[in-house]
Amino acid sequence: MKTIDYSTVVETVKELCIESCYILPDDVYMAIWNAIKTETNDTAKDILYKLLENADIAKNEKIPLCQDTGLAIVFVEQGSKCLFAPPSNDPDATVFDAINEGVKQGYDQGLLRKSVVAEPMNKRLNTKTNTPAVIHYSITRGDQLKISVMCKGGGCENKSAFRMFNPTASSDDVCKWIIQAVKDAGANACPPFVVGVGIGGDFEQCCLNSKKALLRNLGDSNGDPFYAALETRLLTEINKCGFGPQGFGGDTSALGVKIETAPCHIASLPVSVNIECHAHRHKHALL
Repeated sequence: MKTIDYSTVVETVKELCIESCYILPDDVYMAIWNAIKTETNDTAKDILYKLLENADIAKNEKIPLCQDTGLAIVFVEQGSKCLFAPPSNDPDATVFDAINEGVKQGYDQGLLRKSVVAEPMNKRLNTKTNTPAVIHYSITRGDQLKISVMCKGGGCENKSAFRMFNPTASSDDVCKWIIQAVKDAGANACPPFVVGVGIGGDFEQCCLNSKKALLRNLGDSNGDPFYAALETRLLTEINKCGFGPQGFGGDTSALGVKIETAPCHIASLPVSVNIECHAHRHKHALL
């Protein structure tokens, strides 16, 4: 059995928050660079260059890629042979407590904007710590603790979409709706996008899978050839929409489309779309 202590989780989450907000992931950087090579619209090409220049400045000067440093979304996979050790002064502390402390420290030390309000409709007072984080926890095989942090901006998150299709719906029906959801996001969600799609499961699992899909490397494809082809088809069709980088037109409206699926009820076909902006802030750690 492996034991991972409270302070290790705090420090790891702190660094993931800071680094994800300062450093554009390599796969996203390369996707923008590759888009420049194929972009035919001069204005769009210039904007893509500026996105890379912005990423270089943020990395070199250790400042945020964007002023909206997001809501901290944390995916935690704890191996069944991995134990969490709380601190001696707080023996009841959980891994969730450690994650929230890491988010708090990361947003303080990284000088990241704190964007969380304590409740949604009444006073909407800022918690001033960017906590609580949204934490998705699961138990897996093995003896490792995997932590993935996504700092999700409000503009792109606001363009999420869900629809419960009839199970008789065709792939054309589903694709048409997904493409329209991305078109509706348009310039408001800071394209070029990374588009996460959840298909199957129930209401909440479908939506969760569309967000989890965003954690995948842009260079990979779904393991099922049918859904891999669907990813390629959707990316091609979305880029034909023409709204382009930052909504100024062009061939590059999205950098990638990732689909995650789950078994579902015979009477259901849930589909969810979750959109990430070009500053696709996420980072992983394996302890």
